[in-house]
Amino acid sequence: MVQSFSATLYVNPATGNDSNPGSQAAPFKTITAALRQAKSGTGIQLAPGTYNTASGEVFPLVVPTGVGILGDEASKGNGIVVNGGGKYLSPTFAGQNVTFKLDSKAQLRGITVINGESRGTGAWVESTDPIITNCTFTNCKREGIFTTGSAKAIVTDCVFVQNAANGISIVRESKGEFRRNVCQNTGFGIAVGDSAAPLLVENKAFENRSGVVISRAARPVLRNNTIERNTESGLVALETAFPDLGSSQEPGGNLMRDNGEVDLQNATNPPVTFISVGNQLNPAKVQGPIDLQANVVPPSVTPPVTPPVTPPVTPPVTPPTNNPPTNNPPTNNPPTNNPPTNNPIVDPPLVEPPVTPPVTPPVTPPTGLSDIQGHWAQAFIQALVSRGFLSGFPDGTFKPEAQLTRAQYAAVLAKTFDLPAKRNATKFSDVPANFWAAEAIAKADRMGFIAGFPDGTFRPGLNLTRVQAIVALINGLGLTGGQITALGVYNDRAQIPSYGVNAVTTATIRRMVVNYPDVKQLNPNRDITRAEVSALLYQALVSINRAEAISSQYIVNPDATTIQFTDLKNHWSENFVLTMALQDYMRGFADGTFKPDVSITRAQLAAVIAKAFNPSPKRNAVNFSDVPSDYWAKPAIDQAYRGGFLNAAADGTFKPNQNVTRLQLIQALVSGLGLSGGNLAVLNNLSDRAAIPAEVQTIVATAIQQRLVVSYPDTKKLNPNQDATRGELAAMVLQALAKAGRAVAVNSPYIMA
Repeated sequence: MVQSFSATLYVNPATGNDSNPGSQAAPFKTITAALRQAKSGTGIQLAPGTYNTASGEVFPLVVPTGVGILGDEASKGNGIVVNGGGKYLSPTFAGQNVTFKLDSKAQLRGITVINGESRGTGAWVESTDPIITNCTFTNCKREGIFTTGSAKAIVTDCVFVQNAANGISIVRESKGEFRRNVCQNTGFGIAVGDSAAPLLVENKAFENRSGVVISRAARPVLRNNTIERNTESGLVALETAFPDLGSSQEPGGNLMRDNGEVDLQNATNPPVTFISVGNQLNPAKVQGPIDLQANVVPPSVTPPVTPPVTPPVTPPVTPPTNNPPTNNPPTNNPPTNNPPTNNPIVDPPLVEPPVTPPVTPPVTPPTGLSDIQGHWAQAFIQALVSRGFLSGFPDGTFKPEAQLTRAQYAAVLAKTFDLPAKRNATKFSDVPANFWAAEAIAKADRMGFIAGFPDGTFRPGLNLTRVQAIVALINGLGLTGGQITALGVYNDRAQIPSYGVNAVTTATIRRMVVNYPDVKQLNPNRDITRAEVSALLYQALVSINRAEAISSQYIVNPDATTIQFTDLKNHWSENFVLTMALQDYMRGFADGTFKPDVSITRAQLAAVIAKAFNPSPKRNAVNFSDVPSDYWAKPAIDQAYRGGFLNAAADGTFKPNQNVTRLQLIQALVSGLGLSGGNLAVLNNLSDRAAIPAEVQTIVATAIQQRLVVSYPDTKKLNPNQDATRGELAAMVLQALAKAGRAVAVNSPYIMA
């Protein structure tokens, strides 16, 4: 990413003064003072020298949103040293000692970071998305960078050397990108734990205790990394971790060699077979159930291919031992030195790795297409036209909003892809041999992209829908994978036809879907346009590493839909809660929990109702005496009351802090949604029907018939007077949304019927 700041403050620990204005001629003395003045868009330029408590720094240094700490990127911070740490109370990891804490969009560029304090971490990233590039992290008592929560850091071209525990730690639900970093002479070069799923590309981990250690339920993606000459192991996966080491469409390209005991070890429990495609490794140094596909044996390396990194000599610091301290976070626990002995070693014939077409950056074509200038899809269209996959019309236009027929789509697919045939071509009754697209249709059919109809026709002139285009592309490329929860990013996911759910899920996970003008609106059944096909095809090329990514705000980002809570695993309400959270109708707590069994109050119920249903007013507002104007939930209470979901208490107050019973929750949903017509006979199945007041039995019957009521563990028992929990709130509101076609239905044995 290009560095860009609208203002610059200057800091010099030798000649500066914190009473100065921070100009180049009159710099501050400390980063601390500069941070007090910095606003979003400000770069803080550091002069060479050492920044520590002796020079006046107060740690941790919190870098606000949009602020950058700048040193010398060319030398990776040589001579610009920030040395120290301070106490930081983490919402997800309790007390820590941190040098830098980075807020969203903060930047750290070209500096050296040292933290010799106990549990010392160089840069702490918690549920934010900063950029860290061309920095050196050395002699930290624990690790150079620690990312946690829902962090999405971009860390590139950094050096991590002689840190006591790890070079980089990536835990909780962290994602982000880590590219071209060097991790040397530490405990674990890169440690990935919990449910983290980062992208690790072109990193080098060598001369550590272990190169990369993956634990808990982590799902990192590794591409083109070099992991060599680590004293114990190269890459180790523990517990239920599952690394992505390549696929037939996207080979891993990782080099693992000359590590002490093992290059690649699957020590998961229970063991799950990994797939390794297109990596360089020696099957003799692979342990555990790993399906090796298209891998080659790399040559041994002597001397090192990567020169050792010398840490800065100012100030002098005694290097710690390479053994991780015993007080590391849970995910830093080292693997056992005795891997499971019964795991089979898969040793297939060695073949040359598949050749991946080179990545070529988008090329700007001649500007002869008169109707795409300033168009949202201009960059995608230009990129495909420049490659010869698409073309304009004789009048110099592209007609980006024109719809595309099945024949035209087949022609584009045939020109864009040249894949082995999966089947024989079909002779379609309505595609004569002299039809202009006959050859292209046959080729697209053979490659598995597109097929005909049961009556033997192809219907070449039929317009193509958006979901059909996605399904065809996913089928032809043979792409799979992705959790259906990723579809939570679409407001209209209920409109996705059943045959397209898996394909749309896969396309979403791979960032192939581009939605304009509303990124959350898929419009699956609308006819696709030439502009939309251009964007979809280009993103498919990016996904299979045949094109370089184009920046666009309309590319669907599935990362925003991936939400997990630490206390939901195997809980009966898990699927309901996650679906609600994916749509941002409910949220968890700062400690990473959801607390599904905690009771809800009337104010909390109003907040969820207002967000999920956004009800229109059916009656005038009431100024409740116990809901002050500055009360956190007042707008939601007003909306829920005016929308008919909630009523005043008998004394005219609202009682916002009063717990809500299950019966009251059911009444609120039925009343607010205007449902009626319940058959009292459905109540005969309830063992506690007598506990339901006669005046509301019709309401309960209506809710049961509409499949709104969820009852765990016994669907024959309503428990009407029991306090409703957060899990039950999520379940019943989701059922109401699904009934209205505004959410994906969840299958559960606890739905009353």
